[in-house]
Amino acid sequence: MRRLIVLFLFVAAVAAAAAWLADRPGALTITWLGYEIRTSFTVALVAVLLLTVALMVLWSLLRGLIAMPSFLSHVLESRRRRKGQEALTKGIVAVAAGDTAAAARHAAVAERSLGRDPLAMMLKAQTAQLSGDHATVTRVFEAMLRDPETEVLGLRGLFVQARQEGDMTAALRLAERAAELRPGLPWATRAVLAIQSAEGDWAGAERTLEQARKAKLIDAAEAAYKRAVVLTARAMEREETDPDAARDLALKAHKLAPELVPAAVLAGRLLAATGQTRKAKSVLEKTWARSPHRDIAAVYAAARPGDPPKERLKRVQALVRKHDGGAEGAVALAMAAIDAADWAEARRALRPLVATRPTARVAELMAEIEEGEHGDVGRAREWLARAVHAPPDPTWTADGYVSDEWRPVSPVTGELGAFRWRVPVEGLPHHRDDAIAPFAEDVPGAPRGEVPVLVAAPEPPDETGRGAGPATPEPPSPAVAAPPPAVAAAPPPPPPEPAPATAGPSTAEPAAGTAEEASAKPQEPVVFVPPHAPDDPGPPEDGAGDTWFDPEPRARDLG
Repeated sequence: MRRLIVLFLFVAAVAAAAAWLADRPGALTITWLGYEIRTSFTVALVAVLLLTVALMVLWSLLRGLIAMPSFLSHVLESRRRRKGQEALTKGIVAVAAGDTAAAARHAAVAERSLGRDPLAMMLKAQTAQLSGDHATVTRVFEAMLRDPETEVLGLRGLFVQARQEGDMTAALRLAERAAELRPGLPWATRAVLAIQSAEGDWAGAERTLEQARKAKLIDAAEAAYKRAVVLTARAMEREETDPDAARDLALKAHKLAPELVPAAVLAGRLLAATGQTRKAKSVLEKTWARSPHRDIAAVYAAARPGDPPKERLKRVQALVRKHDGGAEGAVALAMAAIDAADWAEARRALRPLVATRPTARVAELMAEIEEGEHGDVGRAREWLARAVHAPPDPTWTADGYVSDEWRPVSPVTGELGAFRWRVPVEGLPHHRDDAIAPFAEDVPGAPRGEVPVLVAAPEPPDETGRGAGPATPEPPSPAVAAPPPAVAAAPPPPPPEPAPATAGPSTAEPAAGTAEEASAKPQEPVVFVPPHAPDDPGPPEDGAGDTWFDPEPRARDLG
């Protein structure tokens, strides 16, 4: 509506001006080069307007002719860029799909169309990587270094190339240059830290950690833990040459990360060596409460050098009473008890672990107990055979790498402080099919070293004489596991008497009765019920029986 009003007012003004000029035509005379032109003012004004429009049209045509080459160049450039963008899209898809030929074809089109465009160069480098042309990859990334916009990208590409080729010196130089160009660049800072840690440049690693903390690439807690790892590594290097400096470094590491076991172990050992028993125990107790570990218990037991095994056992008992420590506390207590020849205490410590599913270390300790207490070599061998197939114990692991000793740096990724005390991934249970099979000792009457077939026991027959069937039927093992190779075969046992816990058909001879009774009696295999398992530390002191032991049969192939 407003536009209509404005247009109406404009037309009215033009009409009013035209009417005003028509009422006042006037006269205009132009004399030029002997010519005299006479006309009205209105006609002269219209002629001037028409001349102005003609000049403007002429100037536009002239400008068009002058700008024609640039216009055509712009049109061609737009068409070429559009073609290059399409080639880029198709090339990236081809690289992702692993189509080397298509990726190379589209990369060539993108390079011709876009020239030194960063994306086109990146596509060319990725295509060369896909085809294994490392020379081309290096040449492309080196070309990127000449452009400030792509210099960091080129540095990263060359860094990856150098790391893949194992040239850590060149990789470190490239990462440091990228960190200088872009302070706080995450990948460059991490790469510098990883390389410095792998090469043992702990002073440089500390500087890089501080820079990363200030740039907020890592939080304060992570920075403190990694710095504690660096200090522990430095202390381990100086333990033999400069024990005092090593002790101070270990104490600093313990203060930064009390949960770091190697720092506490090293600090406790060095403090105990200088007679600072109370301080050593305080350091070890603080870490034990956060991260129980058998090495802490071992150093804690030897806090006062020269103590007899009985005193060391008392010290470990006090540590476990103060902070239980779970499985680590039980194993540490059992080890101290074995050293002190206190077999009852060793059995008592391992009882909860044996009752569930003993690990390899627990099985080895039980073998030591059997041989040390009773001299029972056969039973010890059974435990050692179990240890071969038992679940693994926690160990130092980092990125799938397993080590018996703690290391400050992961050998896989170079990450600082990656090692943790835990069960390896491949050792974690996934189902119960890999349960430990019972040994012959679990079944009375069976020879040592043999594994019987276990079947479900049926309920007693009812008044009609027909069995009610198994209460909780379980499918029997499809095959009998072979005896462990470490256990010598024993002579066959005497014919056992029929037991009430039987099921299924049997080929055993009847113990007594007439032929009619034998034919009427169901033929069933004998299944032996163990008085206690070989992992049983014996009946409780109150004589209540082995109620803590789970008698549920578990089987797996031991072959």
